[in-house]
Amino acid sequence: MRGTFADQGGLFSYISPEARVPANHPLRKVRALVRDVLSDLNRSLARLYANEGRPSIPPEQLLSALLLQVFYSIRSERQLMEQLDYNLLYRWFVGLSPDDPVWDPTVFTKNRERLQSGEVFANFMSKLLNHPQVRPLLSDEHFSVDGTLIEAWASQKSFRPKDGSGDADGGANFHGQKRKNDTHASTTDPDSRLYRKAAGREAKLSYMGHATMENRHGLAVAGMVTLATGTAERRASETMLKAKAKEAGRRITAGEDKAYDTADHVAKLRAVNVTPHVTQNDSVTSTGKRRQSAIDARTTRHEGYGMSQSRRAMIECIFGWGKQHGTMRKTKHRGLASVAADFLLNLIAYNLIRIPKLVAA
Repeated sequence: MRGTFADQGGLFSYISPEARVPANHPLRKVRALVRDVLSDLNRSLARLYANEGRPSIPPEQLLSALLLQVFYSIRSERQLMEQLDYNLLYRWFVGLSPDDPVWDPTVFTKNRERLQSGEVFANFMSKLLNHPQVRPLLSDEHFSVDGTLIEAWASQKSFRPKDGSGDADGGANFHGQKRKNDTHASTTDPDSRLYRKAAGREAKLSYMGHATMENRHGLAVAGMVTLATGTAERRASETMLKAKAKEAGRRITAGEDKAYDTADHVAKLRAVNVTPHVTQNDSVTSTGKRRQSAIDARTTRHEGYGMSQSRRAMIECIFGWGKQHGTMRKTKHRGLASVAADFLLNLIAYNLIRIPKLVAA
């Protein structure tokens, strides 16, 4: 990468972008790790771009810029391009020289869509977890699964009847109306669903993100986004854990909260070689009856059950970081595929922040 010249006592001396970043800056180790992973993906990234036509944004720089957007909670691609124009730290991380022009925000967005359609984020996650420095940190036997709501980029006014009725006021006055996902849909983001997090809470147009965490150091090892439904958490858990059990080649354990305590879910996990360490849900219902937990003493009597329940709480750190520092709280994307790509990018960014600290320890 080219550098710049600075006037020191009347003489011009060369200052490289690398020298401008302090040796103890946390992005140094993150950038080195990102470069290692991107070098492994070089062949697959090259296949995404045609050999003719107008030159596109290099995929390595595009992915590095998207990671910066998550690291520093930059709310849009347009603002990201503005900050890349004057922030030398961002330019160094992405691989731009101080005098290189930044990209047009529209061109950047179009190239981002090409990355997510090529499953680059999933491949990056896989290569990152198999990095020689990262692999020893991971547990291949004990995991935790949980889900979180991601607020959609759509307003309540856009949630209108599917048959086109009641559109005289443009959906502005919906108070007192009975609205359901079966009869209504958002005109802005049809994939979003009206979902209530708990009794007494307001219903919001949302997606549901799901993450699998390994229990040794709390790193995210899998993630997916589904429509926000009452059974989405359990179905996503079964899909992700089945893949992890197959990858491990032996029985694994999975810590989950009481929302997963249903007989069919527990049976399906056991059938795919997963021991469900699910929190027992034996609370009293609104009708005064006590729930019957699908987990009994055959599971809870083991010491590993208590350890899984203790480690399971760490998965909230992943969602907490993504919503406080990342871009997970309210997505700026529309459509299931775009939201899923952004969710996976947040999981990758969380791992990149954690891994250098774990390696140093």
